[in-house]
Order: sequence, then C-alpha cells, then structure tokens
Amino acid sequence: MAKVRVRKDTQKLFIDFRYEGMRFREQTLLNDNVKNRKKLEALIDRMEAKMLIGEFNYAEFFPNSKNLQKLIKKGLIPGTSEYEQATAITDQEVEQSPLFTDFADQWLQENKVQWRASHLRNVESILESSLKPALKKKHLSEITKAHILALRAKMANRKGRGANGLVSPKTVNSHMAILRMILTEGTERYDLPNPYRNIKPLRLQKVHIQPFSLDEVERIIKYVREDYRNYYQVRFYTGMRTGEIDGLKWEHVDFKNREILVRETLANGQPEYTKTDGSQREIPMFGPVYEALKNQYEATGKLSKYVFCNREGQPLDHNNVTKRVWYPLLEALKLKKRRPYQTRHTAATLLLASGENPEWVAHLLGHSSTEMLFKVYSRYIPNLTRMDGSAFERLIQSRVTTDKGVDDETE
Repeated sequence: MAKVRVRKDTQKLFIDFRYEGMRFREQTLLNDNVKNRKKLEALIDRMEAKMLIGEFNYAEFFPNSKNLQKLIKKGLIPGTSEYEQATAITDQEVEQSPLFTDFADQWLQENKVQWRASHLRNVESILESSLKPALKKKHLSEITKAHILALRAKMANRKGRGANGLVSPKTVNSHMAILRMILTEGTERYDLPNPYRNIKPLRLQKVHIQPFSLDEVERIIKYVREDYRNYYQVRFYTGMRTGEIDGLKWEHVDFKNREILVRETLANGQPEYTKTDGSQREIPMFGPVYEALKNQYEATGKLSKYVFCNREGQPLDHNNVTKRVWYPLLEALKLKKRRPYQTRHTAATLLLASGENPEWVAHLLGHSSTEMLFKVYSRYIPNLTRMDGSAFERLIQSRVTTDKGVDDETE
C-alpha cells in the first residue's frame, strides 16, 4: 500500500510504494502540510486504482523519474520496444501451452482425490457453469489480467441471492479462487507469467446474525407441526448444522451417556465426513434434547437408521422442509423470515448469554477456536467474559451511591 511520507532533512513530501515486487520512492517539492498531503493521497488513489485493473503506467504518473530506466530495462513501461518484447506471445508459445478447458480438467483429476464429495461437486459446478464457458477458446498463455477482471465483473452482474439481487461477493470470490488455483498451477508448470498476480478478492460486507429470543423459540416449538417438533427442538438446543442433524443416525445417539456423537454430515442426500476435523464432537443432551430424541425414537427408531426421516425412511430434504414447514410457520407466527441456519446462531447466543464458557461453547458448535465465536457473537457474551464498559459503569454507579449515602449521614 502506497504512503505519503516526509523527508527529515528537507521536510518535503514523497510517495513510498511497491510496484511489480519492487519498492519505489518518488520525491516531490511539496512542503509537509494538510493540503499537500491530501493532494498526494488523491494521486495515490488514482495510482492504486490503475494498478488494481492492470493499467498502471509508471511514465504517465512520473514522467521525469529516475526510476524509468530501470523499469524500461525490465520491460515494464508500455509503449517501449522492451515492453513489447517482454509481453509479446509467440504463436509457438501459444501452441505449447494447453487450452484452459483442457488444463482445468487435468487439474481437477489431479486434485479431486483429496476433496470431500460435496467440495468436488462444487468445484465441478463452478468449472462447468462459469469458468470453462468464459475461457473455452483461450490457451493458458493468452489469458491476461484484463480477461480475468472482465470475467469477474460479468459474474458480479448476474442475478443471484445477494442483498442487491445479484450474485454475492462471497460467491464471486469462491469462483475466482478456483480460477486463481488453476492459473497459478498452470503458469508455474508451463513457465508462464501468472496473470492473476495482484488481483485481490472482492471486499465482503459483515453479515449480522438474526437469532431468535428464548420466547420465540418456545413459541416455534409449541406451534410447529407435531411431526417436526422434535426436529426443531433438537436444532434449537444443540446448534447442530443442517447437514449434521439431517444426517444424524441412531447409531450416533448415545442415550446411556446422554450424548449426540457428530460423526457425519448429509450433502446432497448422501452421508459424508463432517465439514472439518473440528466438527467431530460430542454434544450433551440437555433436558429438552433428551426428551425430544426419546420421543423421536418411538416414531422412527424402527423405521430408519436416520433419526429424522420421511415416511420412506429416507433422510429429510432440507429445501423441502424449509419451504413447506419452516417459512409457513414463521409467517403464521408473524416472525421475521429467517433461514433455518439461524437455529444454530440461536443456540450459540443462548448458551453464551447464560454465562457458559466461550471455549466450551466453541467446541460444542464444532469450531476449532474461539476466534469465530467472538467475531460473530461478541455482543451476546455477558460482561463476565466481554469488555464493553458496563462493568466500569457499574463501578461508577456504586461509588455515586456510596458517596450519596455518606452525604446523607453527615447532614
């Protein structure tokens, strides 16, 4: 990141920045004051915008710089013969590098052995739906930063489930991450310049959780369809992920020790290993959970190996349950429409608000550390474990009360 600095000997401002992996300092004759600093900061903003889209021309910004000769020799100044030589791609180089689609398929075959089935399906979908169609006629050596940025811009303007009705920045970043990995591997293997260099992910807006209050939880459990009451009671009081509870089998329900053993998750109707190693955990059956599972065993214990299932004994289809049970219930109770995943956030906030140890709560939810916990749920953690000034305010109030009592006694 470029910065405005001042020379100690002359008190003149200069710009300190990095470009193409090298550090540069461009001196000015401007005195160190607020007006001049703002002027240079505006210049820096224009420089960084050009760098971001790969259109930065050093000579355009600093035509009299002593650094130009060094950059010309490296072929980094557009318009020079050295630049044309450095960036030119010969027909032979194009033919020697594979088509993007062919190398993407090869990369997929080489890497899929280490992925979970659900991740493999996700990568295959990204390749077939966006990356391969967009770059199907390009050889690896022909792909430029401009191609990548144009692809990202086009993707960001598609209709989607983002806040503005378009594809969310998170989704765009996930697609571009796959492209980055393919290009990084391909350019390294064929000794080509990597066009993805210096392209940063789109900035993500903070997502705010919308947990239910305890009163709302009790209302939902009371009025939900009877055949789903146990299901939601377990969801609300354990914080299990959708795939974890939908894939829960009776063999992983330990009534003797009152524990739920999280060992699998359900993805596209098929059981597979949990999201991470940290997701492998034991969840205690609190009172309502134990009762719900006991009741559920009477209903499905002999029908299916899955705890929660349909009439054929197959695991629940979470999209179908959400549309036919969850959303209609929230509408009937006049509660704000929220995704079922908020049941997990609700469990977390209720546990933390009750004063449970954050480390224990993190383990219960399947997080490897408390970092995620404090990042997402910090405002729900009581003052015993969180700093927000309330303890200091109570101290002040107690002193005011004490001083007032003393004054009353002396009158």
